[in-house]
Amino acid sequence: MTDKFSRWSTLFSQNLSRDWKKILIWLVGVTAFSGGFVPAFEELTSGQGLAGLYETMQNPAMIAMVGPTPASNAAEYTLGAMYANEMLLFCSLFAAVISVLHVVSQTRKKEELGLIELIRSFRVGRQANSLAVIAESILINLLLAISISCTMIFFQADSITAEGAWLFGLSVGSTGILGSAVALFASQLMPSAASSNGLSLAFLGGLYLLRAITDVADSSLSMWNPLGWSYLSYPFTTNNWIPLLYLFLFSLILIISSFVLEEHRDLNTGYIPEREGKPYAKRSLLSLRGLLFYLNKGMTISWLITFGLMGAAYGSIYGNMQQFLESNDLMKQMFIQSGVSIEKNFTSTIMVVLICLAAILPIASINRLFTEETHGRMNQLFATKISRNQLYWTNLLLAILFSILSILISSGALGLSALASMKDAKDMDLLLFLKAGFNFLPAVLVFIGMSGFLFGWLPRMGKFAYIYLAYSFALNYFGGILDLPEWFSKTAVPSWVPRMPNDSFDLSVFLTLSCISLALIVLGAIGYRRRDLVEG
Repeated sequence: MTDKFSRWSTLFSQNLSRDWKKILIWLVGVTAFSGGFVPAFEELTSGQGLAGLYETMQNPAMIAMVGPTPASNAAEYTLGAMYANEMLLFCSLFAAVISVLHVVSQTRKKEELGLIELIRSFRVGRQANSLAVIAESILINLLLAISISCTMIFFQADSITAEGAWLFGLSVGSTGILGSAVALFASQLMPSAASSNGLSLAFLGGLYLLRAITDVADSSLSMWNPLGWSYLSYPFTTNNWIPLLYLFLFSLILIISSFVLEEHRDLNTGYIPEREGKPYAKRSLLSLRGLLFYLNKGMTISWLITFGLMGAAYGSIYGNMQQFLESNDLMKQMFIQSGVSIEKNFTSTIMVVLICLAAILPIASINRLFTEETHGRMNQLFATKISRNQLYWTNLLLAILFSILSILISSGALGLSALASMKDAKDMDLLLFLKAGFNFLPAVLVFIGMSGFLFGWLPRMGKFAYIYLAYSFALNYFGGILDLPEWFSKTAVPSWVPRMPNDSFDLSVFLTLSCISLALIVLGAIGYRRRDLVEG
């Protein structure tokens, strides 16, 4: 038994010495995101701010996005209760996603690159690398939990108790460990790093969608959801430590199962094998367009199904919103005075979430081309009559097509589901949802342009597009809560776009962003023609 993990501690220490810069950025970034907003939230508690926010958070739409609160009235909705209610779920997801990417890159990705075979050629155990990686990830997430807790305690804000802060930090850290365990398990099942990442993130996304439905219907059902164990600990209110025990046990089961599966798995294989190709290629593969579409087919279908499910899940909440408004006179009066319906207000908010998700697919399709390049497969294409210009523009046009399909499916599914769930649709129709979605098309094109520009000039920095997308999402999500200056909000491209149907369509913004995206795409084409191919 010990031979399988022989000298894992040596690999563990080497991993820490190699990754210390990344770990430092990881800790500082997630800590700042998770615990650094306490002073900003403290400003919101002045006057009757908490009472108004409490009523707002009772809205089924908000419960679906961030989860429920155990506070039974506005008096119990303290600063700590509000902070945990609005921040804990997203902070936990953030920690889990980063852990997934880290574990897959250090296990399945290394297998693809032949590094695991090289490591095993030395006197180390067959599973020593996996144990070293999961131990490193657990250590990082425990340090993250300590860092977040200490940061929150440091601010000494009212109702931010030490017990609540430790529970908040450990909830985030434990969910990060869950992400690591899910990634290690997926790495045994799937045949590649890309599919391992896809399965892990799809699993987390599925848990998020399921908890959105159960939180609105009956929050006690969310206790059967591993992701629910993060925010249902209710820091600063009931301080329930039991869900963390469930998280630990579930993660432990996944990790042990992963080692059992790895023991019986050959190197560079998965329990779910890649489908064998046909003896003769389809006619479509004879064209560059067909080849690029084939390379992205699995990822595209998976993401489009995800967009449809997310749109349908959020759309099903519209009926609950109408019931909520009918039973809450205060909120009903607020929306009557504002002149905007609660349904249109939620559409404007949730559309930003769906659009940020829709931008992932085209960015991934552009970055996929660089992955193929680093594996040395572009030489085979360029040995034919295909030019770099053809390859670049065909791929960019496919990315634009993917973005259009993503917006169409997500906004269409949202609209169809919403209209089906509402008793009285009033002046809302499917076209309104589609307009609200395609209003953001230029913003998605800017993300495509940024990816194209990086692919042309700085291909190894391609993941920066994901970072900017995450930044844009966070700024749009927290911007309204924190009352940030307008100039700061405008650093995120989606903030430029008016929120339809609450706001009117702005042709000048639409054209300006379209021109910026076109300029970035053209500059990327120039860079790609001039730069050397990157291999290895």
